[in-house]
Amino acid sequence: MTELHESAGTGPGDAHFTVFTDREDAAAVARSFARPGTRVLHHASGRPWLVGQWHDQEIVTARAGHTALAVIGCCPIDVADLQRRAGRLRDLAELDALARSLPGSFHLVAALDGRLRVQGTASGLRLVFCALVDGTQVAASRADVLADALRADPDEEQLAVRLLWPVPHPLARAPMWRGVTAVSPQDALIVSPDGRTVRHSRWWTPPEPVRTLADGAPLVREALAAAVDARTRQGGVVSCDLSGGLDSTSICFLADRSPARVVASTWPGRDPADTDLHWAEQAARSMPDIDHVVWDADASPLVYTDLLDIDDLLDEPTIGVMDRSRVLHHLPPLAERGSRLHLTGIGGDHVAWCSEAYYHRLLRTRPLFALRRLRGFRALWQWPLGGTARALADSRPYGKWLADSGGRLRDPLPATVSTSLGWGMPPRLFDWVTPDAERMARRSLREAALTAVPLHPDRGLHTDLEQILACTRIIRQWDRMAARAGLPMASPFLDDRVIEACLAVRPSERVTPWRYKPLLTAAMSGIVPDACLRRTNKAAAAMDATNGLREHRADLLALWEDSRLEQLGLVDGAALRRLAQRPATPELRDAILYSTIAAEVWLRGLHRTTGPKAPASS
Repeated sequence: MTELHESAGTGPGDAHFTVFTDREDAAAVARSFARPGTRVLHHASGRPWLVGQWHDQEIVTARAGHTALAVIGCCPIDVADLQRRAGRLRDLAELDALARSLPGSFHLVAALDGRLRVQGTASGLRLVFCALVDGTQVAASRADVLADALRADPDEEQLAVRLLWPVPHPLARAPMWRGVTAVSPQDALIVSPDGRTVRHSRWWTPPEPVRTLADGAPLVREALAAAVDARTRQGGVVSCDLSGGLDSTSICFLADRSPARVVASTWPGRDPADTDLHWAEQAARSMPDIDHVVWDADASPLVYTDLLDIDDLLDEPTIGVMDRSRVLHHLPPLAERGSRLHLTGIGGDHVAWCSEAYYHRLLRTRPLFALRRLRGFRALWQWPLGGTARALADSRPYGKWLADSGGRLRDPLPATVSTSLGWGMPPRLFDWVTPDAERMARRSLREAALTAVPLHPDRGLHTDLEQILACTRIIRQWDRMAARAGLPMASPFLDDRVIEACLAVRPSERVTPWRYKPLLTAAMSGIVPDACLRRTNKAAAAMDATNGLREHRADLLALWEDSRLEQLGLVDGAALRRLAQRPATPELRDAILYSTIAAEVWLRGLHRTTGPKAPASS
């Protein structure tokens, strides 16, 4: 398959691309996307097909006549296998089965008889966007690339929506620029031969949660082992988080069974009550071949570190900027130890555990069983009886719940029991958000509520899917930051096959007040020593957040001294400056500043990388 290299391209872990139909007008548009470091794959006609930046080890391509396939990301498929599949392809819909069968995390792009198909991952870790650029539909893995081509400014109403805490489904999916459209992670984008008509085709639905724990645990084990193997089978040196928690410990033990040499990385907590180091050292003793690195706890950056200096190219605001320095700090020294890839346990909390909201349905289908479990949850989480009863009695459909939330944006944060047993955390706005921003956010919520459907009719599975998507939107940006820092990251728990294996297990056996992560414990039995599987808690790192607020209050104050959000009339800068001078105020304990900081840092990053732009008014 012909490829043009304008330069050596990017490093591993930072692949991004645009996709074009096989038309002359599309070829003219494609040429406008060329940048230093651009690589180009061509249609059989010689016109551009894929334009972007990727490393050789991140892409596998095959062609058979006028059919072309590309797998971009992490996937252990070889060229010969992909070639055979390309030769047999007669309909783009046949790719549904291929996408649902391969391990790893990747984009799948196809060209067949003039049509295009582009899809990412059901997890949301790899997304697809599209836009009509100079009369031709262009698909892309990043929204900002399309916005640049459109010369579009950020949408002020979308900025107002991003000040919500949290941003509910489906609003979180919307790109930050008008003219750019997001494709649902469960859908593939189909572009017709005319280059102008697009449709979305559903390729993924969550499995029905019908497997027993005994039947499902071996399949979770198999899927997670395949996910780790996809990253380690090439050997070399890889590094792994080893926090001592069940998630990272599981990844570390699986990596230790691979051809790769493992460097295990442990950051002890500052809190004297933090037991992470004890559990990490216990795990390391059972892996004598690993290189276990224990960092100085006091050298770890605090939450809120270096917010003023962030200049990453991000295509949406992310609360991940709060922990950016903490996430990246140890990557350069791990790369110096030879690591080519850093594996994390991120996502284990989102897939191996699940929401208590399943008990809303279970109470109606298995009332005696559910009542016994709910008593346990009440004791575990200290849910009041009245609040529990009200939450269980609330049967509002999702659209009604979303519409009602739009009318209560200034209410206090709701009780934990109502969010745990409901459709999730209803969005809130805080005192420093201006009435104009509130009006825009309410309008978006009201319009979304008219047609909104949940990610699944069962509020438990809806909540699980929404939490996975919220997690991957952060990790997607962290992965880009890590690649830029010189050591790509990967989170095997967030591979689609792992997610499917976990979601297929009955929720009544995945979440229980009596056992901690029973599914992961059962899946890792025989791989992780029993002594390590006995841990029943995890560190909260609350001291790092509290100390970060106090030690970096000068940076927070500087953030609001020249606030882009204030200039747009979306926040009251004076109120935020007063808050920065009182970092110990109790109301900051619930991370309520995060969404506002994320939007402010994102706007500043745009200003640094593209020059000043004024968001489009509503």
